[in-house]
Amino acid sequence: MVALPELKSDLPSDTGSENLIIEVDGERRPTKRFAWYYAPTYLLFWVGLFFAVIYPLFQNLPTGLKISQESDNPGKFVAERAQAQLLEISLLGPRLVGDTPNEVTVVKYLLDEIEKIRLLMREDLYEMEVEVQRVSGSYVIKGFTNHYQAVQNVLVKLSTKSSNSTNYLLVNSHYDTKPGAPGAGDDVSMVVVMLEVLRQVVISEDEFFHPIVFLFNGAEEQPMQGSHGFITQHRWAANCKALLNMDSCGAGGREMLFQGGPDHPWLMEHYRSSAPHPFATTTGEEVFQSGIIPSDTDFRIFRDFGVVPGLDMAGVYNGFVYHTEFDRYTVVSRDSLQHTGDNLLALVRSISRSVEMYDTLAYSEGHAIFFDFIGLFFVHYQQSTGVALNITFSVAAIIFVCASLWRMSKVSGQTLGTYAGAFGLFFLLALFGIVLALLFPVLMSVFYDAGDRTLTYFSNSWLVIGLYICPSVIGLVLPVTLYLTHRPSLKIPHTYQLQIVGHANCILLVIMCLSLTVLKYRSAYLFLISLVFYVASLIINLASRLHCRGYLWSALLGLSQIVPFLYHAYLFHTFIIILLPMVGRFGVSSNPDMIIAALVAIGTILSLSFAAPLINIFRRPNCMLGGLALVMFIFCMISVSDVGFPYRPKTNVMRADFMQVHRRFFEYDGSMSLEDSGYYFHLNDRNKEAPLRKTMNLTGLVRMGEDCDDNEMMCGLPCYRFCTARQHALWLPREELVELPYPTTLQLLNKTVLSDGYQVRYEFLLSGPPNMGLFFQPLDGVKILGWTFAHSMLENPATYRPPLNVLLTYGIDSSPTHFFVEFSKYNGKFDEPVFELGVSGHYFSPTAKRDDLTREFLATLPDFAFAVEWPSSYERYIF
Repeated sequence: MVALPELKSDLPSDTGSENLIIEVDGERRPTKRFAWYYAPTYLLFWVGLFFAVIYPLFQNLPTGLKISQESDNPGKFVAERAQAQLLEISLLGPRLVGDTPNEVTVVKYLLDEIEKIRLLMREDLYEMEVEVQRVSGSYVIKGFTNHYQAVQNVLVKLSTKSSNSTNYLLVNSHYDTKPGAPGAGDDVSMVVVMLEVLRQVVISEDEFFHPIVFLFNGAEEQPMQGSHGFITQHRWAANCKALLNMDSCGAGGREMLFQGGPDHPWLMEHYRSSAPHPFATTTGEEVFQSGIIPSDTDFRIFRDFGVVPGLDMAGVYNGFVYHTEFDRYTVVSRDSLQHTGDNLLALVRSISRSVEMYDTLAYSEGHAIFFDFIGLFFVHYQQSTGVALNITFSVAAIIFVCASLWRMSKVSGQTLGTYAGAFGLFFLLALFGIVLALLFPVLMSVFYDAGDRTLTYFSNSWLVIGLYICPSVIGLVLPVTLYLTHRPSLKIPHTYQLQIVGHANCILLVIMCLSLTVLKYRSAYLFLISLVFYVASLIINLASRLHCRGYLWSALLGLSQIVPFLYHAYLFHTFIIILLPMVGRFGVSSNPDMIIAALVAIGTILSLSFAAPLINIFRRPNCMLGGLALVMFIFCMISVSDVGFPYRPKTNVMRADFMQVHRRFFEYDGSMSLEDSGYYFHLNDRNKEAPLRKTMNLTGLVRMGEDCDDNEMMCGLPCYRFCTARQHALWLPREELVELPYPTTLQLLNKTVLSDGYQVRYEFLLSGPPNMGLFFQPLDGVKILGWTFAHSMLENPATYRPPLNVLLTYGIDSSPTHFFVEFSKYNGKFDEPVFELGVSGHYFSPTAKRDDLTREFLATLPDFAFAVEWPSSYERYIF
């Protein structure tokens, strides 16, 4: 037991507990608060900690190894060789499924590079099989049926002659790109990393146990057809028992492990023990799987269609160039390739030699909680362990907070009820502070949105400091600071009151931690980190005389918060780096600033919930709040100047995607009721078309509106994948018809009334560009019974309501698509309209000719905007 020191206090009536004299074991000690001018130093300490530790560690990359250094570093990944390959593939330009660069040129390049690697292989140790898979299939994803024909994958299977294992490790990346994008970051950087990893493995004398399949995927952007074709149809697929998926939503920087398993924590152990540059978080996994992030990876396909557990890693830095023409060789550094290559090579070696691969099901033990600590080391444990830790430390926090309150009452001579009442009050004030810490930044985002100033931080991310961080800190400490300043207690010393503030914040974190635990969110570990270090400091303070020696306890508390601050600030800095470019493609219907504001607020609360209230150990804490408010005001003034204009040429572009559409509407009798053309805009951010009006003539531009489906099926638009946002689309008519590179043709081959008289079958032949779309709208009393494509949409009518969308893609084989569709009709009358059919053709290829008027229109695009644009056809038929 710890002996309790005897404490007596003299409380001057004019200052409450401001200048407290306490007596501990007969020794009188003043507890006067520190001078106000030390407070800025205290706050700047945390700012300095961020820029001195977190920022450089986040940017830290290993030095890229040169080919000339390879002999001195045997078995090491050589980034210079990968960088040279990156340049060669990037120079091919956009590689779209169905285009020659993707289906012929890059496939030949990969086969040639693989053959060079084969010539280096230790043939006494290894066997290599190489093939090009051409595959067709159909499946439902993201609300549409994805039907593909003859897409290609380049495959390499590397086996050890001394092992007879039939369980394979699968490594995947993709070489196709979005229209207009060279795709250096997404995803050629990962393709060349795989090539170099393959090279290092085949020249090594260190054998592995399990065959390795390298899948160079030729159709990920369509979306994810190549991976689906492999995992559902290739002969090696059933043997693939673990996956390393490599993708990117940016270019350069470090790759993040953001998905794992599911239910295979042994994979995390291999990451911990082998990856030399850890960068990972469970919270990233939960955020990604929530659907907030407007992206997806092949990991979903391998998980859902092949039930292959794995690790999903992606480059997350500089998302501003993602899917733009600026995703070039120059934005991917050699050091970045070294970072990814070191990690992937180590993981391939570790997992391919693992015991778990012999029977992965035996090691399926539930979800894992995982994270790196500022890039220095990696932590992981099972979710069940996380639950036990969360409960244990939450209970411990409650116990020690109660012990602290009892001790305060004991040594100060006040009743426990007095301290319990004070705790209840400060708990409410702390709760109110958290609400304000969330509310103030969100209100800033609402005000800026109302004033048409959205995304002011898009090109200058440092504006987030004044616009959101400062308001959040003010809100966090405002209630407690105002109370302690204007309502000092005559019964409880100020130093004790401030300790109770920390206890109140601790119990709030306990509630949040336990709530997330009950809801089975693994991100509860974020609160656990704060609790562990607060409880540790509380135990030390209780076990020492610091607890009753004025404000000395605050020094220990402040020191104990360095580790939680470093982790939480690092993590949320990471999230801001990832999400800030993404909000430029979150669409027009929601306020993206609110997402950034809320993210910053949560990060501020976790980072500073214990440290920020300590400004009250200084005199005049209100002055500090005023100083933060002044900083906020200055940043606001900067943000409404030209500095706050969101976009910059090449580096931070506005995404203004649009099609040049040629439309024709055919009636039941075959007559054409309408033929027109226009530009169909799908804008990606909240600022809509306003910035474009600076240089473009948008006279006559109309918004489709919520009721556009009432007038025409699919609003009369050839929407491509982003059909759910068609009500927010913009249509700019043009007088001249769009000239299409070549026609998209639909031919009705047969119409057959089936034997029962209530069903009919239509057969069609469709030809056109590599990407086409079909929209089926049965009329009243009609139901779709079957068709050529995947049946999932037809089997779930409550989920998938007409019009039903089918996306068709072809790769190396451009043969026309033959398909049928069958309907039933309650009255059996098939000599009248049965259904509407929309047919769209999308001419993505950069070689597809744009007409003169389109080129003139494109020339007026402002230099800060990037357009993914293409000619498109749309025909609506009634059969």
